[in-house]
Order: sequence, then structure tokens, then C-alpha cells
Amino acid sequence: MTDAVQGTFGRMPDGRQVAAVTLTSSAVSATVIAYGASLQAVHLAGRDGSVADVVVGYDDMAGLLADRSYCGSTIGRVANRIAGGGFALDGQRYQVPVNLGPNALHGGTAGFDKAVWDVLGVGDGAVTFGHRSPAGTMGFPGNLDVTATYRLVDDRLTIDYIAHIDAPTIVNLTNHVYWNLAGQGDAMGHRLTMPAQHYLATDEHAIPTGELTPVEGTVFDFRLPRIVGDRVRDSRDAQLVMACGYDHNWVFGDAVSPDLRHLATLADPQSGRAFDLWSNQPGMQFYSSNFFNGTQRGKGGALMRQGDAIALEPQLFPDGPNQPGFPSMRLDPGEIYRNRIEYRFRQI
Repeated sequence: MTDAVQGTFGRMPDGRQVAAVTLTSSAVSATVIAYGASLQAVHLAGRDGSVADVVVGYDDMAGLLADRSYCGSTIGRVANRIAGGGFALDGQRYQVPVNLGPNALHGGTAGFDKAVWDVLGVGDGAVTFGHRSPAGTMGFPGNLDVTATYRLVDDRLTIDYIAHIDAPTIVNLTNHVYWNLAGQGDAMGHRLTMPAQHYLATDEHAIPTGELTPVEGTVFDFRLPRIVGDRVRDSRDAQLVMACGYDHNWVFGDAVSPDLRHLATLADPQSGRAFDLWSNQPGMQFYSSNFFNGTQRGKGGALMRQGDAIALEPQLFPDGPNQPGFPSMRLDPGEIYRNRIEYRFRQI
């Protein structure tokens, strides 16, 4: 049995309330908020029975409004990077505002992470948020209607993203939650497994070169469990040097799958907290919080430093609209976009 209790997280500068819903089962407690349809907290017990919030982020709206790291947010319309912010669709060029060097990142300057979503329903261990992105928002065509449903059943937390459009467009949604299974402090001692044979190497602006690079023999090989910090600062690898750590997409298929597939296992050997991550998406971005720089104060006033969190973001491939060999991001009227992300929590 899972409870769903609705309250208020805070207010926007214009006075709008930001709803919060806490889902609680016998094993997990998860709080989600309407600002960015975000996963704000997850409380898990460790091996010794101690409970910690394992989501890195903020306690209040002031922190979230000042944040530039997308903590826990739903990302859209297009997650990750679009080279130059531009793409073509049916012979027409579209331009998304660039917001990271020469590229558009996570939907441009005002993506889904900055919207206050509507609460469409609460109950039966779930909450559904809704958002409409009007045609032309951030340069994208078509009126896009999106729902994000968080559901907690026992030790499983599922996020379902569903989208519909009234004109051809591109869509690539994900969730940008930062994990630290110890609760706080350095997360580079976490053990990560990703059963992927290839990753996407990038240029100096983090745009994929278009080639699927084998992980074998590289610091990108996580097919067997690896401690992230053992290799995250290996200066012999040019890819790590350019990204200041891991900020790359691993390849699990060439299309969205009708079934969920195992993308990752993340575990903290000290606390014993762990989860298996499953999704229907063909790719996943692994980001080792390379640009947390100690100037942000997160939950409890703790400084957010480089390496204090791990983000695992199931999605289509970065810069997909400009890479002919990548899975298509196109969504046409009458089609349904779906991204299901499932966290299966456990102890080791």
C-alpha cells in the first residue's frame, strides 16, 4: 500500500503555489513537486537501518530558482544538446536559443524544468503532472501536451513521460535527478554498472562525433561494476579531460524498446543503498556532476562540490536531429511519445 499526500513546497516570485506530493510505501518515500515536475527527495534505509535522503538538490524554492544544474527536473522539449541550437524538419529550419556555449542544452533558455506544471491527479500511490508547450516555445514547432506520472509501488519508483503533438516536431524527455546514495558528501566512491558495448565520443563542445565508440579497453567500460572515482580523473583520456569527467551518452540500442531494459546499477558500498535503473530508451547520459563548484548550497546548507552526485538520464541520443544515423526524435500528430524510467531500490 502506498500513500500519496499533497501539500505545498513553496511559492513562485509571482505568488503561485508550487504543489508537492509525497509518495510513501513500506520501503521508500519520494517527494515530487510541480516546479519542473521534479523529483525533490527520496528517502531510503541503508544496511544498518539508517534513513537518508539520497537526492541531491534543495530544501526550498529559493535554492531551486537560483539553480542552474536542473536538479531533479523533467527535461524538455529536447534533453541534452542540439548543435548550434538549430535543426531542420520537413525542409524548414528551426532555432532554439543557445544557452551553453554555441549549443542549446535541455530545451533552451526556458525549458520544462522552469515551468510550474499542473497537478492532474493524485492517488493510488501516484501523481500525474501536465504541461502544455505552445507552438513556437523555444523555437519548437507544434503544440505539445506532456504528462509526467510518478508512481511508487513497494520498492519501485516509476516515471512515465507521455507526449502528444498537433504538428510535426522533435521530442526527447528525461529526468535529471542527481543521486548520492550516501546522502551527502563525495559520490565518486559509488559503484556503477552499465551493460553497454558503446558510448558516444564528443567534440570539445560535447556534441557527439556521430560514431559509436566501443567501450572495451577504455575508461568508459562499465560492463563490470566499477568505482566511479577510480578513473573519473584519468588525464590520459582526452574525452574525460574535455568534459572534466563523465558527461557522455552510453548506447543500449538503436530505437525505443517496447520493453524495459536494464541500463544501470548504482550502489554505495558503505551504506548498502542501491538501485537498478530500467528504461525503454536506447541511450543514457551519465554525468558525474563535473561543474558543481562549491558555490551552491544544497539541502541542509551543504556545499555542492564536484563529484558529489551522479546523474543517469535515459533518453534518445544527443544532437539527434542533426545526426542521420541516430534514433529519430521526430513526433507526428497521432503518434505517442513515451519514456518510462524505473528505479528498483534495494540493499547490497
